[in-house]
Amino acid sequence: LCSNNNPYASFGATLARDEEQNLWSTPHDVTHTEADDDRVLYNMIVVRNQLDKDSEEWQKLNYDIYTLRQTRKEVRSRWKHILEDLGFQKEADSLLSVTKLSIISDSQNMGKARDILLKLSEETNIFPTSWELSERYLFVVDRLIALDAADEFFKMASMVYPKRPSGERMDDSQKAPQR
Repeated sequence: LCSNNNPYASFGATLARDEEQNLWSTPHDVTHTEADDDRVLYNMIVVRNQLDKDSEEWQKLNYDIYTLRQTRKEVRSRWKHILEDLGFQKEADSLLSVTKLSIISDSQNMGKARDILLKLSEETNIFPTSWELSERYLFVVDRLIALDAADEFFKMASMVYPKRPSGERMDDSQKAPQR
């Protein structure tokens, strides 16, 4: 009755392990990829988990992990806000969903997608100043190109999150409405 050949024997353990290694902002977010920024966060989590919880190093790493996840949430929220304003209310979450199985729709669009993503990072504040471009948003821009909405997305991002000189701060009346 007991057989070591059962292919489903470790299924529950695999799911639990996958949940522990989830790298994005919420515990059950399955949209993370194996991109460089995911590996950085994963390495921080591994190091933190090897430290004593009462140590100063653990607390610092825990804070850094929390801050990175919050930044990711904020960036995703900005993208979702713009997508919804462009009329993609029902599709916003699926457009932002990037998994290990995601593919680029048209390899000829890759250069254009990279250019638009770079332009978004240089000419808008959709990404925080210290943000390294995430491969995840390359997939999203590719989807926008396929929908012929990439240029409109850039225009909206420029209006809602305009680039400000590093020393210039926005007062509350200039801030984009939060959702």
